[in-house]
Amino acid sequence: MSSIEVSGTAAVLSVMHDAGRVESLSVLSSFRDGFYACLSRRADALFELCDAVLCADGPVTSLVDLTLTAEHRRGHGAMYDALSHGRLAIGRLRRSVASLPLPRAAGGRIALAVDVSPWLRPDAPCSPDRLFCHVYGRSRSASQFVPGWPYSFVAALEAGRTSWTAILDVVRLGPADDATAVTAAQLRGVVGRIIAAGHWHEGDPDILIVMDAGYDVTRLAFVLADLPVELVGRLRSDRIMLRPAPPRVPGANGRPRKHGGVFILAEEDSWHAPDQATCTETTRYGHARALAWDRLHPRLAHRGPWLDHDGELPIIEGTLIRLKVGHLPGDRDPEPVWLWSSVTGASAGLVDVLWQAFLRRFDLEHTFRMIKQTLGWTTPKLRAPEAADRWTWLVIAAHTQLRLARPLAEDLRRPWEKPAEPGRLTPARVRRGFRNLRANTTCPASAPKPGKPGPGRPPGSKNRRPSQRHDVGKTVKRDLTLEQHQSRTG
Repeated sequence: MSSIEVSGTAAVLSVMHDAGRVESLSVLSSFRDGFYACLSRRADALFELCDAVLCADGPVTSLVDLTLTAEHRRGHGAMYDALSHGRLAIGRLRRSVASLPLPRAAGGRIALAVDVSPWLRPDAPCSPDRLFCHVYGRSRSASQFVPGWPYSFVAALEAGRTSWTAILDVVRLGPADDATAVTAAQLRGVVGRIIAAGHWHEGDPDILIVMDAGYDVTRLAFVLADLPVELVGRLRSDRIMLRPAPPRVPGANGRPRKHGGVFILAEEDSWHAPDQATCTETTRYGHARALAWDRLHPRLAHRGPWLDHDGELPIIEGTLIRLKVGHLPGDRDPEPVWLWSSVTGASAGLVDVLWQAFLRRFDLEHTFRMIKQTLGWTTPKLRAPEAADRWTWLVIAAHTQLRLARPLAEDLRRPWEKPAEPGRLTPARVRRGFRNLRANTTCPASAPKPGKPGPGRPPGSKNRRPSQRHDVGKTVKRDLTLEQHQSRTG
């Protein structure tokens, strides 16, 4: 190849690179304009507060320190007033986030992860709507329940090992909410916005939704059966599943059987030959072996989410997967993981896609650590849950801007850090250079007007209106027995 051809190829690549940067910068600027349009009250203060989160040096340790950044041109009083009395069109912001380019998992499919992360508020007796949130301790048996606000997140996952996810929605669980019903409504809304944005069309592979053992995956599969989704959830190792009912013998009397034999996860003697068996070599977990049994279902009863179900309880069949890997990080002895999917008749290739998508669910844990430790999601000591919701969506807007700025940021690494590959910057490294990118984006917030602080409380006066204290926990209790429920509803 001659030198002229080499220089011509380099020029074409440079033009393509510049065109890609211009397009990425345009998408980022468009989202910033749309985000500002979602702020209908105290818009300038809320928008500059979000920019301060993105441009602050180091992790966010307090809200008042954000007012000292150059991007926040207002005082600390305006910042607290914006969080307490501002207004954010959450529905419009949800549609704006869903319209952005979505990452794809392996095979080009859309994979969503749903999980709950708590905002712990143990020392806030005057804050309403707090629940007891499950928190893991240093050891496996040291878990505890701490008062706080639990938030349910839905995020789109990428393929391969990464610390990036695309947060699409968040909902705070209240004392009177049914977690399964709220999750079903949340997932239905997210899938509907994804379809409306044109990310999924008729004929495309179904959207994968992965979740951990805290969710009732069979109930969600029944409620969301009319959507183009496939659910994958982890099961406890002490669960008992049922095989499909055997064919009816001609001439047999009595009612036909609904269930077949039992399949006890903890007893290998109760298993039968798997319908699919795959072996995969992984770089992180070594040799991974997956066994799959088709058309297994749990035994349902009229309790919990099925208490109000009219008529005969359904049989929800799916694929049971047992995943065993060679080793875990830190040379720990791994235990098998049991998964249940709403898919039936899965091939060997689809079984691998299902358990690999579940492993990608742990990328959402990196996002939780990022928004908590770096962006300061749980740092403020806000009293009102409405202000907490407002701040939560500001943090999501900041994380979304970091994701959009990912192809634009430069690697401003510390001297002791290893260089990152192009396009493989972590969210924390992208945030370091966001202040340099902000100058090239749109900043719709107007300059503050001069003003004077209010007089405040007169010196020596006492607060004669003490704040109301609120109890922690659920406010709605279910009937103890089915007979009590039927007597009240029938």
